[in-house]
Formats: sequence, C-alpha cells, structure tokens
Amino acid sequence: MNLLAQNIRFAGRQLRKSPGFTLTVIITLALGIGANAAVFTLFDQVLLRMLPVQRPKELVRFEWTGSFSGSASSFGGDMHNFFSYPMYKDLRDQNQVFEAVAAADRANVGVSWRNTAENKDAEVVSGNYFQLLGLKPALGRLLTPQDDTARNANPVLVLSYSYWKARFGATPDIAGQTVLVNGHPFTVLGVAPQNFDTAIGGYRPGLFLPISMVEVAIPQSAPADVLNNHQSIWLTLIARLKPGVTKATAEASLGSMWHTLRAHELTLYKTTTAHFRKEFLDNSHLKVLDDSTGYAPGRVELRTPLIIVMSMAGLLVAMCVINVATLLLMRAAGRAREMSMRYALGAKRGRIVAQLLVEGGMLGIAGAAAGLALAPVVVKALVRMMTGADPGNEPYSTTIDSRILLFTLAVALVSSLLFSIAPLLHFLRPDLAGALRQNAGTPSKGSLRFRKIAVGVQIAISVMLLAGGGLFVRTLDNLRHQAVGFETTRLLTFSLDPSSSGYGEDRAAQIVTNSIEALRAIPGVVSVGATNDPELAGNSEHSSFTLQGYTPAEDEILHFEDVRLTPDYFATLRQPILAGREFTAADAKGQTPVAVVNLSLAKHYYGSAQKALGRVLAQGRGPDVKPDTTIVGVVGDTKHENLRTDMGPAVYRPYLQDKHPLGLQMYVRTTGEPATVKGAIRQTIQHLDPTLVVDGLYTMEEQVDSSASDNRALAFLAVGFSILATVLAAVGLYGVLAYSTEQRTREIGVRLALGSPRSQVVLLISREMLVIASIATIVALPSTVALARLFSSQLYGVSAFDPITLTAAVLMTALMIAVAAALPARRAAAVEPMQALRTE
Repeated sequence: MNLLAQNIRFAGRQLRKSPGFTLTVIITLALGIGANAAVFTLFDQVLLRMLPVQRPKELVRFEWTGSFSGSASSFGGDMHNFFSYPMYKDLRDQNQVFEAVAAADRANVGVSWRNTAENKDAEVVSGNYFQLLGLKPALGRLLTPQDDTARNANPVLVLSYSYWKARFGATPDIAGQTVLVNGHPFTVLGVAPQNFDTAIGGYRPGLFLPISMVEVAIPQSAPADVLNNHQSIWLTLIARLKPGVTKATAEASLGSMWHTLRAHELTLYKTTTAHFRKEFLDNSHLKVLDDSTGYAPGRVELRTPLIIVMSMAGLLVAMCVINVATLLLMRAAGRAREMSMRYALGAKRGRIVAQLLVEGGMLGIAGAAAGLALAPVVVKALVRMMTGADPGNEPYSTTIDSRILLFTLAVALVSSLLFSIAPLLHFLRPDLAGALRQNAGTPSKGSLRFRKIAVGVQIAISVMLLAGGGLFVRTLDNLRHQAVGFETTRLLTFSLDPSSSGYGEDRAAQIVTNSIEALRAIPGVVSVGATNDPELAGNSEHSSFTLQGYTPAEDEILHFEDVRLTPDYFATLRQPILAGREFTAADAKGQTPVAVVNLSLAKHYYGSAQKALGRVLAQGRGPDVKPDTTIVGVVGDTKHENLRTDMGPAVYRPYLQDKHPLGLQMYVRTTGEPATVKGAIRQTIQHLDPTLVVDGLYTMEEQVDSSASDNRALAFLAVGFSILATVLAAVGLYGVLAYSTEQRTREIGVRLALGSPRSQVVLLISREMLVIASIATIVALPSTVALARLFSSQLYGVSAFDPITLTAAVLMTALMIAVAAALPARRAAAVEPMQALRTE
C-alpha cells in the first residue's frame, strides 16, 4: 500500500508538471467514456436490465403460433404475444408447472383529484400481479386476488411511487382516499415500491387497476365483452416457474393442455375451413420464453438503433484510446532521459511499469469522472430522442446508478491499460547511453511505426463514422420530406376522450360534435376533423370485412384498416378525394350506412376509384354477415402507422354512425402558425366542460418528428460521433506530423542546403501520411458498406452503397487531413538550412 501511495503521489506531481497535456487527455477521455456511459445507460435499460422483482430469472412469458380470427388489441408487437381473458384463466388454473400466472394490459385513463383532471397511463392487472412479482408496498397495501373478483365490483387502485410523489405530493395518508378514474370513484389501496414501474418494459404507468374494472379503464372494451370473449385477445401474460422446473420442461408440459384449450375454442367458431382448423389446432403451439427483463414490444424497434449507437460509441472510445496512446508516446520521448536516469540509479523494471500504469489509471479515472459528469444530461437527451418522449415522461430511467458506474469504471480501467501499453513498451528496454547523451529522447522505429498505424486506424474510423452519419442523415431527410398523403403544415392535433371525464356512449358523440363546432369558431381556424385512429402515431386499427361481389380465396381474410371519422376530416387534412364525396353531418345514426375507401382498396378489389363507388361492404366475415354499407367516396393513400410503411387497404366510416362512440384524435387546420391558437383551443374545451382534458397538443410537424424519433437520434448521434472522431483524428495526425517534422529538422536543412525546392519539402512531409490515409480509406469504404448492409433496416430511400454519401465522407476526410497537415508542412518549408544544420 505504501508503494501504491508513493506511485500515486509521484504520478500526481508528474501530471501537474504538464497541465496542458493532462487536461487534453482528460477531455479526450471524457468525451469517449462519457458518451459510452450515456449510451450504455439506455442500452442497459432496454436490452439487459432485469425487472426489480424477486428472483426475476424464474419469470417467463408466452407466445403462441397458429391462425386466429377475431379482434386483436395490443400495445405493440405481434398479436401472438397476447391472449384472451378466458384463455388466461384456463392457463392459470389448469397448469402444473407455474407458481402463478398473471395478466396485464396498458390503458390511458382520466384521473381527477381535488378538482384537477389529467390523462395518465395506467395498467390493468390481475389480482395476483404483485404477489407473483414478490413486491411489497411503499405505503398501504397492493392489489390481491380478493380485489379482482366480479366485473365492475372492485373500484380500487394502487398508485405508482413516482406518480404518488408527482401528482399527490407524496401525501402519507393517500391510502383510503377517493380518486376519480374516467369519472368513476376509486379507492386508493396503497403505493407500489419505489424502484418498480411495471413488468412491461418501456412503460411507466401512474396507477394499477384490477382487470375486473377493465370496462371502466378501457370503455371501448365493454362492447366486445372482453372478460368472456375467447375471440378477443388483448392481455400479455407473465408466469413464475415452480422450483426445479425449466422453460423447456414447462413448454413440454403445456403442450397437451394447450391443444385441448384450442380445441375447445375452435368449437366456438360458427364456420371454419379444413385449412383454418389445421392451422388453428394442429399447427398451433405454446412457447415458454424468458421474461426476466419484462415484455417490451418497443425493445424490438429500439434494439438495432441501440446496437448501432453503442457500436459508434465503442469506436469513439477506441479513437480516444489511440489518441491518448499517441500523446503518451510523444511525452515518453521527452521523458527518455528521466527514465534512463532512474534505470541507471538502480530502479527495477517492475517499479517503472507500476509507475506508468498508475499514471495511466489516474488519467483514465479522471477522464471517467469528467465523462460521468456529462452523462446524465446526454442520456436524458438520448432517451427523449430515441423514444420521442416529452420532458418528464421518459419511458426509461435516466439515473446513473451503480451498474452504470461499474461499467464506466471498467471502461476507464481497460482504456487506461490499453493506452498505457505504448509508453510501457517504449521504456522496457531503454537505450541508457544514447538517452543520457541527449537532451531529448529520439523515438524508436517501433514507436514511429505505432504512431503511423494509430493515425491510419483513426482515419479509417473517421471515414466509417462520417459515411454512417451521412447515410442516417439522408435517411432522416428522406423520411421527413416524403409525401405522406396529406398536408402536415399548419395542422394541430390533440386527443379528446369524453369517457375519461365520465361521459358514456350516449353522450360522447354530442360532446365531440359540440367541441368541433366550438373549435371552428376560433379565429384563425379553417376546419376541424377527428378520427379514432391517429395519423403517424404508431396506431393501427384492423377489422375483417366482407365485400359484396368479391369471393375471397380459401382462408383469405380481408383485414383492412378500420377508421372512424367526423365530417370534414379529409378537408382538414387535405387528403385528396379522388372520387365521390366525404362524410357530412347527414351521415348519422339511423341513416344509410356509408363508407369511404382508399385508393389501394379500390384498385385491388374493384379495378379503379370510379368502379368502387356504389359498391357495398360490411364489417365482419362469414355467412351471417350481410353487406349493408355503401361506398360513397375514394381518397388517396397515406402513410399512417409510421413514415416507413404504407397504410394498405383502408375503410373509413362515419363516427356519427358508430354504435359505440368514444374518444377521438382531433385535427385543427389553421390559417397561420398553429402555435398561435393553442391557448384558444385549451380555453375553448375547458369552457365546454372543465373536466375535459386536452391531451398532447402538438403540431403535425412535431408528430412527424416524433414518428421519426429513432432515426433522428441515429442521425444526430452519428453526426456528433463522426465530428468528434474527425477532430480526434485531426489532432492525432497533426501531432504525428509535427513531431516527425521536428525530428527531421536536420534532414530538411540538408535537403534545402543542397538546393531542394521547398515544395518538395512539403511533399516529403505529406507523402507518407497521404499513403497511410489512402490505405485507411481503401480499408474503411468496403467495411462501411458491409456494416451498412447489416443495418439496412434502419435506412430509407438510400442504399448501403450510396456513392454520394461515400464520396462526401472521403472528401471530408481529405479536407481534415489537409488542414491537419498544413501547419507542420508549412513549418518544414520555413526551416532555415544553416540553423537546421547546427541543430543537434
């Protein structure tokens, strides 16, 4: 310990002697290590971190295969991850391999407390949810099976810890108080533990409600009778294995039971074909999958972008290590006399090695500390960019906890070891006599070779990051500026759900109609429309349809986007009407059912837009379905769920003819800047009813940005990393050339004295680096194309081998090399021969 303390004190004195060098190294490392810490924080939250529950490795979830016909409502991901409530009960009660099976679904509810209303994410869960996870309350008690019995019989809830603090001011006597949820009184049972959000990854609900209250939490579920309907899948399930039971054992045990349950469900279909029966029953299997990190549909979407960003951050750290190693080698040349003197006075090689490693470690830890100081700000911005979340509503934690600290410490120590190797090797076999005869050290051939290779690697990484950044920037530009099928400028959107304020189906349509009329009266508003299926918000509402006169192939199911609209919706969005008309106020209940279809459906099933007019269709399938809805218009196709995929066939029907009208997404077209009427919109809705909540008031351009949030984050980070990499490469290149020029001063003087033109001196200094840069670029370009092909799913409208992007990356690298080499070359050309010849 005394020896270590001595080495630390000596290293501190050495580093204080060179404050410029020390500060440069710390800043360089802070950029690389800080970026890694920030990216890893989100990477860990999304892909690696286990749920903060008891024995998370015992948790599993289910995924089924086979066909299905019915209604599927999910919060993302494939429908095969979701189950009906009757199927959940059967799996829970009839299995022999699980301690318990729980169910959950996401919801968005209106919460009112002390005369203040807001919309908040919630989760409906089975009564055994918290027991299965092994959680203890922070206050009061949690839900139990006794709180989840009969339909609508248990109006109780549990608050999340963060929502209890933010919304209820951490009121210690909150248990037992009444909170209105969608206008219905609920009793607060308690508060969930502090470190627990949910078993659904990337989601942070404010409250938990029993599944028996789903018709209050999710009013649109009531018509489907989801608590009894085998053909309505909407729940994600989580189970805990019994001791000694593996996933493989559990899956094998469930095989026969799953077949029996599916056979029963098959009998509930009125008509089926032989092919459907085979797919539904014989080819259906239940998989048991690991759920230690929680089921997160968004994880699939974020996995590839996060791997790309983490790889970029790793390349940046590699550049920082190479840069610091080069700086340490240059410093080592100046310390050759010092180290040779220590060897001459009897210093052991092990002591020198220990000293150099301590110096490197101190630099690495200082760089990590500086990087960690920057990381919280960076990770918060990163989470918002990657997920499109508003400030304060980030779906993932941005806290730098012990896991991140340990990761950062590991990166710092490994980096320190790597960049300390170069000076360590330089001093293992010093030339004592040669070093003691000189005032400054002369670099060995090995150290010069290392510096040249290091610069070549940095240039190659710069080219790769510049090219990658260019591809992602072009992707973002293509996504944002493509035609989406309607005008996004001067368009505001927000959610309005009367059911969140306690309005039933009998009054919801009138509230929506009154709201639209009031909004139209606002100065500066041109038109107003609304839909139950928001644009570019990740939503998709599909239903099966029957088309009169069209005979589908065996087991062909006509699944179309099923959208409800108010009058003037297409006019508000300026979505072109290609044939016929759009809806009017006359298309109400009691009138002839009508529909508008998009061009994709009209062309595929009828041949053209005009031929689709007057045709008849109906929602549903089977011999009992009688087409009764007349097509009165055809509109152009749009991007709908996101900016990448087309909408596909779609059927639009009047909201005023909906049997179960609920909340809608409102769209307001303005004459000027939309931001100028935001306040008026809120005041207008509040004037109609103070309990109505204007949720998420954005411009449509902001919605487009949100839809491309992961691409925007990739482009921003790729550009940022490539700029940092280019600067680091330029600094490294400048250092090597400047040092090389200084070491060759005598040679340059001889050449000039013998009549060599100064232009040849400039070429002499630059030639070797140009060769290194050329080789690095030749290696980097095919590597970039290969990596881009691996991540081609993140590109849009641009290929991995894009000549414009690759050429731009090479030109920017060439510019960087020219700038970095200019000053050393100029200094070499300015050498005075006589002065150089006198230099020792």
